Amino acid sequence: MTTVPSIRIRGARKSFGSVQALRGVDLEVSRGEVVLVIGPSGSGKSTLLRCVNRLECLDEGEIWVEDDCVTSRNANIRKIREEVGMVFQGFNLFPHLTAAQNIALSPGLVLKEGKAEVAERTKALLARVGLADKAGSYPDQLSGGQQQRVAIARALAMKPKIMLFDEPTSALDPEMIKEVLDVMLDLAKEGMTMMVVSHEMGFARAAADRVVFMDDGLVVESAPPDELFAHPAEERTQRFLNHIL
Repeated sequence: MTTVPSIRIRGARKSFGSVQALRGVDLEVSRGEVVLVIGPSGSGKSTLLRCVNRLECLDEGEIWVEDDCVTSRNANIRKIREEVGMVFQGFNLFPHLTAAQNIALSPGLVLKEGKAEVAERTKALLARVGLADKAGSYPDQLSGGQQQRVAIARALAMKPKIMLFDEPTSALDPEMIKEVLDVMLDLAKEGMTMMVVSHEMGFARAAADRVVFMDDGLVVESAPPDELFAHPAEERTQRFLNHIL
């Protein structure tokens, strides 16, 4: 029996005016797989990620999440976004809500869960991301790394099947990066399906099953981290890795 991939991308094309952000991307992510997407600025990495839960719409091509076609005119986008959590470069927390309130908001409003159930899960998620003692803290009372961990907990509160991370550590000071990557590493070990746009090579080696290198709106090559870093097949990949490794 063939397992349906968690994410299937076929012939994805997307332009912003005269700029072709995606020029025919084909990519699959298996259930439980952690895929790290790397590439130079403007290569289409973040655009591809945003198209997976239709924050951007493709001009051509198809994207499937499990058995749901994201790009269908009749797609249930609300259902898809419940199943596909996303963490951005910016933390996007509500400043007037505490850490616990930020996490509890969507399960109560969207999933219509009871207060007791939401409160219990919120407490468990804060503990999971190492912030059990910060439930009553407001975002401006938290460090950048702590805010990003709250943002991850907020995404997990919706019980997603897939997590998307768009440069989750790029806005953080170096000493705060590890605390966020540790949470992501734990998720990977637990079998969460993940697509991660990042240049954190330590995370790639520790958690990624596969690294995808993109350039100029295309997937140039894809391979396990050790293979791609040590023996890239494409000259363009080698030139990029020479700058970041």
